[in-house]
Amino acid sequence: MPELSGNDYQIARFLIERGLGALYLIGFVVAARQFPALAGERGLEPAPPLLAATTFWSVPSVFQLRYSDRLLTATAWFGAALSAAMVLGLPQLAPLPVTMFAWFSLWALYQSIVNIGGTFYSFGWESLLLEAGFLAIFLGNAAVAPPLLVILAFRWLAFRVEFGAGLIKLRGDECWRSLTCMDYHHETQPMPGPLSWYFHHLPKPLHRLETLGNFVAQLILPFGLFAPQPIATIVAALMIGTQLYLVVSGNYAWLNWVTIVVMTAAIGDWIVSLFGQPVPASMPAPPAWFALLVVALAIGILILSYRPVRNLLSPNQAMNASFEPFRLVNTYGAFGSVTRRRYEVVVEGSDAEAIEVATWREYEFPGKPGDPSRRPPQVAPYHLRLDWLMWFLPISPAYGQSWFGGFLTRLLEGDPQVLRLLRVNPFPGGPPTFIRARLFEYRYTSWQERRATGAWWARQPVGELVPPIRRASREPIGQ
Repeated sequence: MPELSGNDYQIARFLIERGLGALYLIGFVVAARQFPALAGERGLEPAPPLLAATTFWSVPSVFQLRYSDRLLTATAWFGAALSAAMVLGLPQLAPLPVTMFAWFSLWALYQSIVNIGGTFYSFGWESLLLEAGFLAIFLGNAAVAPPLLVILAFRWLAFRVEFGAGLIKLRGDECWRSLTCMDYHHETQPMPGPLSWYFHHLPKPLHRLETLGNFVAQLILPFGLFAPQPIATIVAALMIGTQLYLVVSGNYAWLNWVTIVVMTAAIGDWIVSLFGQPVPASMPAPPAWFALLVVALAIGILILSYRPVRNLLSPNQAMNASFEPFRLVNTYGAFGSVTRRRYEVVVEGSDAEAIEVATWREYEFPGKPGDPSRRPPQVAPYHLRLDWLMWFLPISPAYGQSWFGGFLTRLLEGDPQVLRLLRVNPFPGGPPTFIRARLFEYRYTSWQERRATGAWWARQPVGELVPPIRRASREPIGQ
């Protein structure tokens, strides 16, 4: 067999394994805590009808055999426990087939959840985590050197993530080409973080540098991931730095973190010598049967990369698309367009007996903007799925067509599962009599407004998304 070991990338494997284990852990905990309310048996977009209308080969999932909220929750907590073991490095100490089966189990179980999560699991970082998780099956265990072809496959994944995101911007919104998108982005991004207000108020020349830096990181540096050392490590460090910039300027669930993890595949073991540490000693090459599997994996990736590459080269580039049901090799991209104004849906209820005397109280979400005086919280890498979809609603009500009406109904019913997804339930004694959804335009306060009022946001109503609905009839008032 040819020499396929990557003895110079033991540290890269360590970082990838621990990083992916941590991200799987978060993903499974999110599923255990949120999936039943969002897509469970009585969820806002229930999974059982989807399973009844599909087959395993169209929607791969172990829940094709049987679904229940209890089984979903047990599966998610088992996945979380196995993920924690990966972070500790325990399965990696087992024989090679056991290590591979542990990674395969994580991939198969998380795939099973994602594929039946509907709209609430339609984010690009789900496919990204799954693709990276599948590659991890072939990283080997603690007794053998990491396979070089798998290390290169991780770099190919990082390249597609960054280059795809750069191309979608270059081809998309004109503000990217005029270097003005960052004038708006920090204010209108889906889930601002604690520092986003300050990033928005940076001088405009710095916003231009942000955009230029973005193009360098996404359209130029990715080619350096395949350069010889030490160039590859330096390039990876620069790209990781840009991802960390995104981490502190907004909340993007685990998108940035999984991107960082796959980028560490370009970090060579020589890096530890800079800190006065010895370079890890060489390890034995993997056994022949494992090397053959790695070669087969590499051939499969080459074949499956055809459609993603064709998509990258297309003027009609699709963003975050999968071309086969197992999401093995995907295409990625983010923020091809940037909204100029921020609109938020504010859900309010009233326990008045008549609409004419209603006093409205606002439901607060844990992550998305609501109370103007509340500083945007840091929630990533945790994923608040309902909050994220609430951001899409003002862009197009079609994003909520399958679930938003059910969400309002669950609030009228006082559904405890749905209420647990919220930060504040203004009706702890029982559900409201009426509920409505209004549309507000939000903007960051200026420095002067912030000093005078203490508020992070200024908002004004612009319309009604859903008119008042009565609990008894669940019909809009006046109909």
